Amino acid sequence: MSVVAATIGGVSRYRLVPTPAQETALLGHCGHARYVWNLGLEQRLMWRPGRPPTPGYVAQAAQLTEARAAEPWLAAGSQMVQQQALRDLDQAWRTYWGGTHHKPTWRRAGQHEGFRIVGSQAQRLERLNRKWGRVLVPKTGWIKFRWSRKIPDAKSYRITRDSTGRWHIAFAAIPDPIPAPGTGEVVGVDRGVAVSAVLSTGELLACPGLRASEQARLKRLQRQLGRCLRGSNRRTRIKTAIARLRAREADRRKDWVEKTSTHLVRWFDLIRVEDLKIRNMTRSVSGTVEQPGRNVRAKAGLNRGILAQGWGLLVTRLEQKAPGRVERVNPAYTSQTCAECGHCASENRESQAVFRCVVCGHTAHADVNAARNIAAGRAVTARRGTRSVPLKREPHLATSA
Repeated sequence: MSVVAATIGGVSRYRLVPTPAQETALLGHCGHARYVWNLGLEQRLMWRPGRPPTPGYVAQAAQLTEARAAEPWLAAGSQMVQQQALRDLDQAWRTYWGGTHHKPTWRRAGQHEGFRIVGSQAQRLERLNRKWGRVLVPKTGWIKFRWSRKIPDAKSYRITRDSTGRWHIAFAAIPDPIPAPGTGEVVGVDRGVAVSAVLSTGELLACPGLRASEQARLKRLQRQLGRCLRGSNRRTRIKTAIARLRAREADRRKDWVEKTSTHLVRWFDLIRVEDLKIRNMTRSVSGTVEQPGRNVRAKAGLNRGILAQGWGLLVTRLEQKAPGRVERVNPAYTSQTCAECGHCASENRESQAVFRCVVCGHTAHADVNAARNIAAGRAVTARRGTRSVPLKREPHLATSA
């Protein structure tokens, strides 16, 4: 598997390559950070109305010092790693109460493997050659990583391990936004399942996923997983193989999002997208075991298709790379409104891919027509009228003199 770096959000991630002995030490740091996080979270969750407030970061840090003196296992780890786990927990609660993030949850082994290093120790880097560098991790030693791009000037980094066993180091640094080209060009982006993203210019962009052979292997592994005994070595091997395929799919999706978002912000001054409620759109069908919902299998397939296209990640990266240059447009009736005359009717949409206006006869790819409506920022009223056509009425056709 290729060793690559990725820039996601405010971090620059690089592939870390520890030795087996170093990997054991890193897993020990991850275990300490996870233990301290869960212990601190348990204290925070014990609060009930009428009870005194639970201890904050300062009080929990003092308790950590006492715990390290009493527990040799905890004292053998890095104090910085454990303190930063408490600080991260405190920050997670602050963002939760601020309404920007979800409530902190428990960290599980195998799923949440990672820790953070801050301060002067985060600056201990050396470049070995054109492709490789190394970082000094407390109580672990020098660990090599792939120097695939310029290292940002960061005051902290986080080391993580994914479900496939790959280690990464991510330096926390907010990249500079990409400047606008200054051409005044506006583009609309229509997101779909059959076609991942369609531009108002007529471009059809498809997010790559697993190939047919990889999908067949994934289904075969999933069937084998269902026949394995829990806790067996065979089950562990099959779960790892499935995780590698899932990671490969996610890597391709993230790579496509990065390239597509960079292309859009470099070529267009203003980018308009639909204001979609993806969380609501991908909810499972309501129902019970006795009275299940309708079309459950079809809805589950639609949910997988939506999530596989990276709709939310694309808009997030656009807003991060071009702050202030991304507008969200009301998606109501954009796929049923003619981009030429503004007539809105469900009969205009002949099929998933064909749009033919019943009034003016305009014919186009249905998603391209929707993208043009999005680019125009066309708002549709409750009576399905537009700015140019206030009510739902047919425009007058031109007649010859």
